[in-house]
Amino acid sequence: MKHLVAIALLAVSVLAPARAQDFPSRTVRIVVAFPAGGPTDFVARLLADRLKTSFGQSVVVENKPGANGTIGAEYVARGEADGHLLFLTTVGAVAVTPHLAARLPYDPIKDFAPVTLVVRNTTILVVKTGAPVGSARELTSLAEKDPGVIPFASTGSGSMTHLALELFQAAAGVKFLHVPYRGAAPALTDLLGGQVQAMFADAPVLMPHITGGALKALGAASAARNSALPDVPTLAEQGFADTVADNWYGLLAPARTPPAILARLHDATVAAIDAPEVRDKLVASGAVPAPTSSAEFGRFLAVELARWGRVVQERHITAD
Repeated sequence: MKHLVAIALLAVSVLAPARAQDFPSRTVRIVVAFPAGGPTDFVARLLADRLKTSFGQSVVVENKPGANGTIGAEYVARGEADGHLLFLTTVGAVAVTPHLAARLPYDPIKDFAPVTLVVRNTTILVVKTGAPVGSARELTSLAEKDPGVIPFASTGSGSMTHLALELFQAAAGVKFLHVPYRGAAPALTDLLGGQVQAMFADAPVLMPHITGGALKALGAASAARNSALPDVPTLAEQGFADTVADNWYGLLAPARTPPAILARLHDATVAAIDAPEVRDKLVASGAVPAPTSSAEFGRFLAVELARWGRVVQERHITAD
């Protein structure tokens, strides 16, 4: 019996690397927790096209929107852990929503294995072109004169755009009138129509409106300027400390995914991000490519989870 057990264990140790080496053996699915056509979907499809060539297998994007990303997150957390199911998440589903939801059907740390950070999306403060302000400081000066009056849009209570607003208000010592919308599209429509005076949003969402001249960028809620908008200073440069609110995207797999397959996924994804045709499209869209090691992404996720938990608690933020 001892000999049989030893032979079985040896067989497993021999076959496991072979299975990892043979990965993928069928279609790889990348889940996006937002509708098709948005910035997360755009990044996922860029990766899918490149990974298809690298893997020699189909790589498809599955859109599972709803509940602030929790539907897509739970689907992957409970899915097969063999590398064929992945989650391209935004910061919200794994670092913000856990502090807002009364009951979360997954643990953002225990139920996922980090693959790599993919991009950082600079959050930009914008007003309509023609507005009588030319900087973030001038905007806060108006708010000082009329506290809680100037309507400031967000893409929803508890969204990254709302959190950016909260950080901005705290740094400036002012108060705007928060107007939450259900997504970027209606918020942008009202900003362009003059119903609200300002908003934060991801650079990829805003780039067409900024370059087209409809919107004016006043500042970047980021640690550094965005290379696609080099003339737009960060909010920190303008005297507003602790206003970093990048809406980053990262690739996760179910927690039980074998390490050898995770390593294969990591190397292929980083190579895809670094491919000139992918990187150029990301940069042109306003996204900042930011691949990391899996361990670095895991540490970053833990830091972000703790950081946004403090912001939610200190600013008494609740979900819609």
